Amino acid sequence: MRRRLSLLAACAAGAALGTVVHTVHAAPLPPIRVILVGDSTVAPGNGYGDALCARFVPEVACVNLGANGRSSKSFRTEGRWDKVQELLRETGRFHAQYVLVQFGHNDQPGKRHATDLVTEFPANMARYARDVRALGGVPVLVTPLTRRTFKGPYLRDTLAPWGAATRRAAAAENVAVLDLNARSAAAVQAMGQAEADTLAEEPAPPPAPDGKQGKSKFDWTHLGPKGAALFGAMVAGELAQAVPAIAPYLASQPDIAPAPQPKQRQ
Repeated sequence: MRRRLSLLAACAAGAALGTVVHTVHAAPLPPIRVILVGDSTVAPGNGYGDALCARFVPEVACVNLGANGRSSKSFRTEGRWDKVQELLRETGRFHAQYVLVQFGHNDQPGKRHATDLVTEFPANMARYARDVRALGGVPVLVTPLTRRTFKGPYLRDTLAPWGAATRRAAAAENVAVLDLNARSAAAVQAMGQAEADTLAEEPAPPPAPDGKQGKSKFDWTHLGPKGAALFGAMVAGELAQAVPAIAPYLASQPDIAPAPQPKQRQ
């Protein structure tokens, strides 16, 4: 009996040791690259792109090429897309390369680089997807982040048509799509105007004595640290579901510092 108990204990110890060895010596993840393409809602400084990059493990080279004021047309005509293609041609360094493309804000009528919603915009998005795939990358189209403008208690989701056009382009090209527009609009509607305003790049300035609004970077489009962290996490979650192969590359404890509290204006 004593010998049998000793044998069982030895087996249990061996099983435990095997578990530890498996955990410590798990096969390393092959390096990949994630390239972010888009407008100011993605760009460093006032978009969610850097916060999304911070959610990846060290095996990911995350490159944020988002640029302020760019549309699906001007990002290409200015030569910025050439840089993406150069990166994709570096085939030997990475196991896979993923390119997330989000436009819409500056494609709207009245913008300097506006595009036609029915024909030009979806064709531009589809062309980005084809270019990425032709160079061996994995394209992921992203519908535009919502603006946080309200009319009374209701969010005015003025970018919904560009979200729908992005989804159609993704379906036509059979590529993954992240519906950030729908997800972000639902989240902003649920939190209401007052809480949504805390996601901005800067707090809204208090009214001046003469009733005029003071100068500030506050608006309902761009993001401060709190907004970037929120929407970066949202995109990461959508990405893990839409592209399961990238899920192991998302850190369970992202390298994001707590959002600083806005300073009170004197």
